[in-house]
Formats: sequence, structure tokens, C-alpha cells
Amino acid sequence: MKELPNPTFSWSPVSLPKGLFQRQKSAPAAVSQPIDEPLERGSLEVSWARHNDEVRQAQRLRFRVFAQEMGARLSTTIPGHDVDLFDNYCEHLLVRDALTREVVGTYRLLTPAQARRVGSTYSDLEFDLTRLRSLRERMVELGRSCVHPDYRHGGVIMALWGALAEFMVRNKLDTMIGCASIPMLHNGIVSGDVAASIWQQLQVTHLAPIEHHVHPRLPLPVDRLDGSLEVEPPALIKGYLRLGAKVLGAPAWDPDFNSADLPMMMRIADLPARYRKHFLGNH
Repeated sequence: MKELPNPTFSWSPVSLPKGLFQRQKSAPAAVSQPIDEPLERGSLEVSWARHNDEVRQAQRLRFRVFAQEMGARLSTTIPGHDVDLFDNYCEHLLVRDALTREVVGTYRLLTPAQARRVGSTYSDLEFDLTRLRSLRERMVELGRSCVHPDYRHGGVIMALWGALAEFMVRNKLDTMIGCASIPMLHNGIVSGDVAASIWQQLQVTHLAPIEHHVHPRLPLPVDRLDGSLEVEPPALIKGYLRLGAKVLGAPAWDPDFNSADLPMMMRIADLPARYRKHFLGNH
């Protein structure tokens, strides 16, 4: 079992936020009731990957969600795994079912030092991030967020975000960026209208100040699409917005993942008070 290199920063002492969510055995999309007891059978555990085989488990989950469920065309070096050049430079956050030990949720984090080593962030490939240069020394990139279809309730995301917040504060990092995907497939039809409509909504309500705007390298042609649909953003984007996230500009088109990607930024200082207390306690 090959150990991963030491992380760029200290790992957080991972703990699950109060109000842990247990897996629901039926109606998997529904949110279960929070519990305050210690971990029980079928509950969730969150940890950082420390071995290559743990990273492979995350990559298999990513392949299942992105390729098999969403139809992404992945260029991968290992069959059945979503692998790219950034993985070896990232810290990988895992959520497991405590009973089965299966990885059911994952995020990867690219720290400032590792971004310098690899030469860029993943977001740099999709957007011109020139206006974020003053933030880079304390900026982490989040990516490849996915959750097993049987576990898409609040517990997995809350577990991931709780560990992320601890990591940020412990290592004196204050900004998170990433590309939030909007599927192009809607009601069985491939169309950018949904993404264009979500962009039209969010640029009115959640657009970042102009000094942080970024520009897509391959823009979604929003001006040629129907941006008037009454649609809601995907659940993950809505979650980011509740945490105080801002949209940094118009979406890029990612043909490999068959998605429109919105550039988003969350800052620790912008966390609403109730989430700050939930995730960070007295920090």
C-alpha cells in the first residue's frame, strides 16, 4: 500500500459536524433526520486520503458519476477511473459509509503551493483568472465534487464542507474557487438554455464585484440561447450560494463533461453567521 506524499499543509483533525446524517434505506434522495449520537451502522465517516488505493476509490466513484451517469467523455489512464494530471497534486477528501466502508462522496483540493508545482489550477484551463492573482496565496481550488446516487442527502455535503472549513482555517487559507457544473442534458434534450437561464438569474443576484470577474476561454454562447426559462440551479450551486458564494462571470462550455461550468468563489469571511458557527465553532 503506497503512502501518498506528505500534504502541503496540515490535515485537519477531521470531525463530522453536529447533526450527522444517516443513510436512508429508502427514498435515497430525501434528507434524513439529524442525530447527535456517535457514529452508528450505516452512518458517515469523513477522512483525508492517505494512500493511493484510497485515491483510487474516489476516482472510481467519480467515473461512475461523471462517465456512467452524466455521460462525460473522460480521457483516463486507468479504465473505470476518472484520473487527470491534477490528481497527484491534490488532497482528496472522502466520505464513507461507516458500515460498508464504501466511498460515497469526495472532493479534491489543490492548495496554493501545489498549484505552483503543477503550473496552474484546473479552473485556469477554463477561465482567465488574471483578476484573482492577488488572492492566489490563500486560495484553494475545489474540484471533482460528487456523491454516490444512493447518498444524495444533506449529510454527505455537510460532512465534506465541515472538513473543508476546518482545513481552511487551520492553514490560514481564506478563499475557495471552483467550476460548478450545470448539465447540458435537460428533459432528454441537449441544450444550453438551462445554463443560460441560470446565469441570467445569478448575475443579477450573486455576481461578484468586477475586480474579481473572470472570463471563459470557451464561452457558452449565452446570447444565442434562451435565458428566460424558470429553472433552479443544481443543488450543489444552491448550497454554495447559501454559504455566501459569488459567481465570477459567465459560464464556460466543457464539451468533455457535456456541461456548462460557472466560475464560483467562496470566502471564509462571507460565511453567514449560522454556518460559521456550525462549521467553525468559535473560530
